[in-house]
Amino acid sequence: MATAEGLNGRAGRREVAGDGGPESDPAGAAATPRHVLLRLLRPYRTSIVAVFVLQVVSSLAGLAPLIGVVELGRVLLAPGPVDRGAAWVAVWIGVAGLFTRIVLAAVSGGIAHLVDGRLQFSLRRLLAQRLGRVPLGWYSRRSSGEINGVVQGDVDQLHHLIAHAPVEATSAVVVPLASLGYLAWVDWRLTLVALIPVLLGLLLHRLLMTEERQREGRRMGEAMGRIGAASVEFVEGISVVKTFGGGGRAHQRYRKSADEFADFFLTYVAGAAGLASLAALVPSPPFVLLLVFTGGTALIAADAMPPVDLLPFPLLAVALTAPIAALGHGMDNVHAAERSAERIRAMLTVPPLPESDLPAEPGNDRVEFRGVGFSYDPGHPVLRGVDLTLEPGTTTALVGPSGAGKSTLAQLVPRFSDPTSGSVLIGGADVRDIPTQRLYRSVSFVFQDVRLLRASIADNIALAVPDAGREAVERAASAVGLAERIEAMPRGYDSVIGEDVGLSGGEAQRLSIARALLVDAPVLVLDEAMSFADAKTEAEIRAALETLVRGRTLLVIAHRLETVTRADRIVVMEDGRIVESGAYRELLDKNGKFAAMWRAQHARGRQTGEVRR
Repeated sequence: MATAEGLNGRAGRREVAGDGGPESDPAGAAATPRHVLLRLLRPYRTSIVAVFVLQVVSSLAGLAPLIGVVELGRVLLAPGPVDRGAAWVAVWIGVAGLFTRIVLAAVSGGIAHLVDGRLQFSLRRLLAQRLGRVPLGWYSRRSSGEINGVVQGDVDQLHHLIAHAPVEATSAVVVPLASLGYLAWVDWRLTLVALIPVLLGLLLHRLLMTEERQREGRRMGEAMGRIGAASVEFVEGISVVKTFGGGGRAHQRYRKSADEFADFFLTYVAGAAGLASLAALVPSPPFVLLLVFTGGTALIAADAMPPVDLLPFPLLAVALTAPIAALGHGMDNVHAAERSAERIRAMLTVPPLPESDLPAEPGNDRVEFRGVGFSYDPGHPVLRGVDLTLEPGTTTALVGPSGAGKSTLAQLVPRFSDPTSGSVLIGGADVRDIPTQRLYRSVSFVFQDVRLLRASIADNIALAVPDAGREAVERAASAVGLAERIEAMPRGYDSVIGEDVGLSGGEAQRLSIARALLVDAPVLVLDEAMSFADAKTEAEIRAALETLVRGRTLLVIAHRLETVTRADRIVVMEDGRIVESGAYRELLDKNGKFAAMWRAQHARGRQTGEVRR
């Protein structure tokens, strides 16, 4: 991660600002998940207050049918002739209360879901805006499953907190209090008996919501996230792992994640199974009715309460414990939503790529690294004082052992990250001062890991130049040898990838090269696209690349040394530094690092039969 000095040390450099309003900066670096939610909910305050008010009236109205039944029973059981007028009054009170309950509950629930829908839209828009502004290097350190888990799963997880929790919380307060008041008016002694399950239920749920249990809940969420990431990565890479025989290993990684979750889940459940069962039993209707009838029978037998006064207790005592019975599930959802809000907050606070207030324009196609240092974590440098110049129209290859810093150095050119120290220049202009859209017209890149959209072939080729005409798209496809294959597809260039047609690895790579060719950027960064290609695919990709690199300043990361023998310059990197540089034959004659790597690679190739001529 770049330091503040590396990002903002030059005058006039700033972060890209939002568009103002309550959504422009919903989460400061020190904001808690609750603060994030409150900030996001601020535009919906009126609607949320309306939900609470409507739910209060709805909850009270929902008690009217029960009280109507009680009063009707009093009328019918009273000595003497039945008072028909009083009986019908009790009936109509119940009917009116039921109708009011249904209407207001529907309205309050509808408003709550409308707020939830708008909030989810707002959150996803904010996340999309933030993800569109973070350094591209941020993505290389995170799986697509992790990002998808926040944008989809964690935003969805807030549904209960917004759409249901306010309604349930209001009912959980209003219904018990109103019922308690009515029952206490009828008989305070039996009311105390009816409160026993409520108090026991609250105590048991308190014991279930310890800090340790909440930590375990967070760990369970993390374990589920790992399963989701493993699933997404396996599905996205299924064609590759099957082609190269890695299906067993990919399945093994998924099984390992699932087994770890299963082991943890069993431990998590077993640790509180007895307490959870008791917490579910205590507020259950059978247990409540048993206590109420036992206490009521005792009071009636002692002539301390008339029998008719027992009637409201079986009906309303259950209303005291109903919210308690749902408390465990509701609190689990609330805690899960808080954890989701924390992950959303973390993503919303990823520092965006700084933009300069004094934009610069590249003077030519020369690329320069001046004293470049870089580290993802303080104290662990990946690059150390790299000085390198790529002359216009030349090809420079970066080689070296894994972890030498090749990819990191190459990714600084299209500004996937900013250097911790030093600078990267194109045509004399610091890439940090070149406007992003201008930079991507100057620098294009082709990586081994090709990402295609579920869109038409034409849209995938024209991804970086959406206003490109069909003729330009067809020329780019023809230049990389894809025109005949595309024309044979069901809908030609309008065929949708993943629906109408699937592409082989070589075809997907050639499509990505056509995409870069259409951009027509003078500087090209190429991460070796042929490391795992078969001979036929490699020939196709190599032919496509020859068209692409012609006349461009090329920086290529090479894994197989024989692919860069024609490079104008080969740069050998080790431990974040340049240790050797020169032309292919010159480096072999030096008998240094490159020559040793060449001999070692060919020795391995002879043993495995993988050397390609």
